Amino acid sequence: MSAASIAGAAWLEDPGLQKLLGVLSADGEEARVAGGAVRNTLLGEVVTDVDIATTNPPDETIARAEAATFKTVPTGKEHGTITVIAGGRAYEVTTLRSDIETDGRHARVVFGRDWKRDAERRDFTINALYAGAGGDVVDLVGGLADLETRTLRFIGDAEQRIREDYLRILRFFRFFAWYGSGRPDAEGIKASARLKEGLDQLSAERVWAEVKRLLSAPDPSRALLWMRQAGVLTRVLPETEKWGIDAVPGLIGAETLQGWKPDPLLRLEAIVPPDVGRLAAMADRLRVSKAEAERLRQWAASAAPSPETSEAELARIAYRGKPEGIADRMRLALASADAKGEAKTAERYARLLSYLHEWEAPSMPVSGNDLLAAGLMPGKALGAILESLEDEWVDSNFSLSRDALLKRAAELAAKG
Repeated sequence: MSAASIAGAAWLEDPGLQKLLGVLSADGEEARVAGGAVRNTLLGEVVTDVDIATTNPPDETIARAEAATFKTVPTGKEHGTITVIAGGRAYEVTTLRSDIETDGRHARVVFGRDWKRDAERRDFTINALYAGAGGDVVDLVGGLADLETRTLRFIGDAEQRIREDYLRILRFFRFFAWYGSGRPDAEGIKASARLKEGLDQLSAERVWAEVKRLLSAPDPSRALLWMRQAGVLTRVLPETEKWGIDAVPGLIGAETLQGWKPDPLLRLEAIVPPDVGRLAAMADRLRVSKAEAERLRQWAASAAPSPETSEAELARIAYRGKPEGIADRMRLALASADAKGEAKTAERYARLLSYLHEWEAPSMPVSGNDLLAAGLMPGKALGAILESLEDEWVDSNFSLSRDALLKRAAELAAKG
């Protein structure tokens, strides 16, 4: 892949983008699409974000874009990045840069006009590809050859690249999960293992964002394996140390068979112990969202029903428990059964999951106010009666009517 072009890509032909590239490339300046959009187009993958690199300083980028009636937002002006809204789409336009000082988390940069120096400050060869408005790809660091073999390789010295930003350790495994093939680059693995302690300097938000993206890959199994080998997985997810990642390949297989979309939270549950306390601590450490923390808690607090469970029994279990946690338990149980060749068990879990997906929790026909209106006295006894009524209603498969429950309430009240 010594020469390449992305001419004809629908996103590249967007009139707004073409106009923006044109105004930024006038009068001796130059602008090119950079990074992921070029890489993904060459691989036949979906392009979601389009970033632009330019020789224009930030103020000149703003002046030219606004003269062309585009809206600009100085999202990272001090680092050379201006967001330009062109044709209803947002493009991050960044001035060519080189690093003059790094501390493993942040970098001080100087702006320049040297495309090779800009390429060399990036992380991986496959992420340092550029393309002009016509689609011709510019490769200054060997990215096209690596893309052809799906080799993920740091640009230059792997250790130096990592010391500039320790997040690159996680990005190395994340990009390998999405785009790599075979074995990861040996120097990248060695450098990641040697410098893994640097991950402790990173914010929890950055770590979780990268782990979540990695777990969202079509098949992160090999990346997780190499993360474990390098000691990186234990560094960021110590909960996996004595639990392991052996369940992941089976889960990936079940996802394919069942048509499930990649689910990073479910995959995380496959590699951590179902311990409410430990998972609460993990969620707090990683600063996951409240919804994510609650899902992990529900999963840890639930149990997978037996594959022989009837739909009526499952409805009762779901009413008394947390349906999403139960569903996650059954998904993992299905994946385990499928991996072991237990087809009938997997089929039963698939049936139960289908039922649970359609199930809606019924509403209790009577409330405390109904009991008060029926003449019962307020207090702890009323609460106990209401709880007993709900148990009887659930055990009847939710069939007891309002009248039957009110009659039963009178009986219980009469017994004292």
